[in-house]
Amino acid sequence: GAMSVDSITDLSDNASKLLEALQLSHPHELDPRRIPGKKKTLSLNPITWQVPRIVDRCCTHIETHGLQTVGIFRVGSSKKRVQQLREEFDQGLDVFLDEHQSVHDVAALLKEFLRDMPDSLIPRELYGAFLSTATMEGQAQLDALQLLLFLLPPCHSDTLHRLLSFLGEVARHAEHSWDPDGREIPGNKMTVSNLATVFGPNILQKEKPGEKDAGALNFEDSAAIILVLQRLIEHHQTLFMVSPEMQCDVLRRLFQTDPDVIDYLLRRK
Repeated sequence: GAMSVDSITDLSDNASKLLEALQLSHPHELDPRRIPGKKKTLSLNPITWQVPRIVDRCCTHIETHGLQTVGIFRVGSSKKRVQQLREEFDQGLDVFLDEHQSVHDVAALLKEFLRDMPDSLIPRELYGAFLSTATMEGQAQLDALQLLLFLLPPCHSDTLHRLLSFLGEVARHAEHSWDPDGREIPGNKMTVSNLATVFGPNILQKEKPGEKDAGALNFEDSAAIILVLQRLIEHHQTLFMVSPEMQCDVLRRLFQTDPDVIDYLLRRK
């Protein structure tokens, strides 16, 4: 008979890591419709796209209300309001971000979350490997970055993909443009380079926050971090795309080592 599981952890403790690798190509399952109102505690659902709600909702809010905000991520915010939002998310409440929230407060909250993660978005054991790609060029650099991305745990991979897609959208609105009626639409002035400078140190961290020498980077490391994140933003669509050849190879291996999970993968589609 076929398996019926509600979460990857139900498969077995010995389930192949190849199953987790295939999560790189899973589509985003849309959140259920929500309406503003009384905040409620949300349950965990490990079978869906593994992106923290705080990240997805901050990105969605800025995509909806802040793409034309000049200096987004660089203009100051209200520490009191940011702390209040942070506490509500920490309590597991269903925080509803709408047009009444300041875009700068939401932007600051997103940066704080990434900065203060116990394990950085790109795990620290891969810090040196990612930085080493800064000395590479062209397709060789992109190939190395893609293989490193495939090493990320699913939650890190899904969250990084969501963040990079968001940063790419912000960068596309950096310059002034005009609507069909000829009216000027202001740009936010946050180019890929500016975004990489702001987010690089929060995503690629050598030490944990608060540890000795944390945040004290030499010039070479700082420049490499910015360059690597630029490449990730510019090429995120292709870097996270698992080729048909690689997917077929993984599936062939799964048939040999973990045949029970094939039905699980097909059910998820």
